[in-house]
Amino acid sequence: MRPTRDEETFMGHHLALSTLPAWFVVLPDTDAAVPVARRAADYATRIVRHESGRPWLLGRWEESGSPALARAGNTRIAVFGEHEVTAAEAERAAAHARRSEAHLDRLVATWRGSFHVIASSPRGVRVQGSVVGLRRVFHASPAASGRTAVCLAADRADIVAELSGAELDERQVALQLLTSGVPHPLGGAPLWRGVHTVPGGHRLLIREDGPSTYRWWRAPQPTVGLDTGARILGEELVDAVKLRARGRSLVSADLGGLDSTAICSAAAGTGTPVAAYTAGVHDEAGDDVYWAERTVGSLHGVEHHVIRAGGTPMTFAGIATQADILDTPTIIAVDRARRMDIIERAAKRGSALHLTGLGGDELLAGSPARLHELLPRAPLHALRTVRGFAAKYHWSHVRVAAQLLDRGSYRSWLARTARDLTTPPAGPDEPLLDWAGRPRMPTWATPDAVLAARSLLLEGLGTVQPRGPGHGEHRELVAMDGISQWCRHIGQMAAPHSLTVSAPYYDHRVIEAALSVRIQERITPWRYKPLIVEAARGIVPESSRTRDTKANATYEEEAGLRRHRSELLQLCEDSRLARLGLVDEATLRRWCERALAAETESYQLHPTVACEVWLRARETPAMPPTRTVDPGRVT
Repeated sequence: MRPTRDEETFMGHHLALSTLPAWFVVLPDTDAAVPVARRAADYATRIVRHESGRPWLLGRWEESGSPALARAGNTRIAVFGEHEVTAAEAERAAAHARRSEAHLDRLVATWRGSFHVIASSPRGVRVQGSVVGLRRVFHASPAASGRTAVCLAADRADIVAELSGAELDERQVALQLLTSGVPHPLGGAPLWRGVHTVPGGHRLLIREDGPSTYRWWRAPQPTVGLDTGARILGEELVDAVKLRARGRSLVSADLGGLDSTAICSAAAGTGTPVAAYTAGVHDEAGDDVYWAERTVGSLHGVEHHVIRAGGTPMTFAGIATQADILDTPTIIAVDRARRMDIIERAAKRGSALHLTGLGGDELLAGSPARLHELLPRAPLHALRTVRGFAAKYHWSHVRVAAQLLDRGSYRSWLARTARDLTTPPAGPDEPLLDWAGRPRMPTWATPDAVLAARSLLLEGLGTVQPRGPGHGEHRELVAMDGISQWCRHIGQMAAPHSLTVSAPYYDHRVIEAALSVRIQERITPWRYKPLIVEAARGIVPESSRTRDTKANATYEEEAGLRRHRSELLQLCEDSRLARLGLVDEATLRRWCERALAAETESYQLHPTVACEVWLRARETPAMPPTRTVDPGRVT
C-alpha cells in the first residue's frame, strides 16, 4: 500500500502555495530558515521580519486581512483574523509576551473574536490558534524530510507539506475512510508524513531545541445558573457579531434555525445592512422559510432572500468536478454545491463577510453524555433526565444502562474501537452516552486500509488522553472540533470569492459562556435548547425566539443521490483511492449503484467521496512562481 510515483509527485508540488488566495507561514529567527523563506517568497505577497531582520511571517493576505502588529523591545507580536485588537492593545500584548508566555496567555484569554496569535521573542516563536478546530496551527519538524532543516508552522497543512517536502501518508488517508468520524486525537490530522497539528486550546513554541506544545485553555466548570449564563452568552454573541460587522457597508448571514436566527438578529442590531439567506427544503415539516419570514418582519435593515426548495442544488451535485484546494478532506464535499450556493449568491450581492450559525447545535444543546458527571451529584435528576432522552430518541434501555454504568477509560474505548472496525455499525437506537459513536470502516475498504487505520488508532494508545476529563465534555469538544473544521473548509471554499465565512459560536469567549452553565439546566430532553432561547431574549424577535423545530434535509440527500448517481459512479472510475490500495473499486461501485437510505446507508459514502474528491483536486497543475517579495539576504 504505497503511492505510485505520480501520487508522490502531485502531492509534493507547490499547488497550495501558488493557487491559494490567503495563507501564512511562520519561521523561527535562525539562519536555517533561509531556504524555506526563499521557497515561500516565490509565492508570497507579504513579508514581516523578526527583530533581527530575518523573515518571520510570509504569505498572501489582502490589506483588509493584515495582522495587527506591534513590538516591545526585542519582542514582536502579530494577530491575524477576526478581532478588535487595536495598535495600543497589540503593544500591550507584545509587552506581556516579553515578560512570559503565561502573561500573554492571560491577556489573550480576554480578547473577543477568532484569531491566530504569533509572537517572536528571545524565548522562541509562539504560534496559537483557537480552542477548537477553526483556527488551526500546523507544523513540521526538521526530520520531516531532507529538504527542511528547521521547524516551520502555518495556518494550513498543505503549506507546511509543500515547504517541507513532506510526502503523502497513505495510512492517514485510510483513516479518513472511517464512517461517523475519526476519533480524537486523530480527527482532522494532516495527511502528510512529518506534518503535525497543534491541539485546540494549545499553543506551539518553536525553540532552537525543537517544537513543543503547551495548553493555554481549559473548558470552564459548569457552575453558572441558566438565567445568568444566558445573559452572559447573549452579551458575548452580540459583541462577537459587532466586532465583525464594524465598519462594513453590508454583511450577509444564514437565516434558518434558531442558532443562525440569533446571529442574524444580532447583526441587524448593529445597524449594518444585512442580506439574509434562507434555503427551503422539500420536507413538508421543514419550516425554516416560515420562521425566517416571521423574523424578518420584526427586524430592521434586513434584506431577505428566500431560495425555494428546488432552487438550490441537491446533495452530491457536482462531486465529479470539484476542484477546491483544501488541506484535508471534508465530508462537506457531498453537500458542497448546496452550501456554496448561498455563499456565491452573497458574494455576488457584494458581501465580504458571511455569518453562519454553525456550532450552535453542539455548543447549546450539549451532550447527554454529560449525565455521567451529574449522576454522582444528583442521581435522581440524572436518571430522570436519561429516561427522558431514552423515550425521546427510542434508545435501547439495556444499552443505556450499559453505557451509563461503564467506567472504562477513553484509552480502553479507543482500543475496542480499533478492534471492532469491521463489525456492523450501531443502529439508530444507539444511546449517546459513550465517549463517542463507534466509527467503522466501510465494506469497500481493503484489508490493507483496515490494517492501516487500526495501526494508527493503536499507535499512540499508551499516552492518549480524552479531549475533556469526562465523557460529556470530551464528546462536546470533539464535536465542536469536527464541525468547526467543516466551517473552516467552507471558508477555504469561499476564499476565491473574496468572502470570509464567520462562525461566532466558535469564539472562545462564546464557548466559555455556554459551557459555564449548569448541566441540568443546559441539557434536557424536555426543552429545545433552553440556553439559546433565554440568551436570545432581547436579540431575536419574540415572535421567533421560542421556536422549537428544526428542518431536515433527508429528502435532498436521497433525491440527490438518485439524481447525481452518474457523478458518483464517475468517482469509481480510475479511483485514486483504489490506486493507493485503500478501496475495492468493484465493491464501491456496487454500493453506489444501490438505492440507499440517507440516515443509515448513504452517510457511509461521505468520507470516501471526501477523500476521492480531495485526491483528485490535488492533481490540479500548480501556477508558476511569481515572486513579489524579497526574503532579503540573511547572514
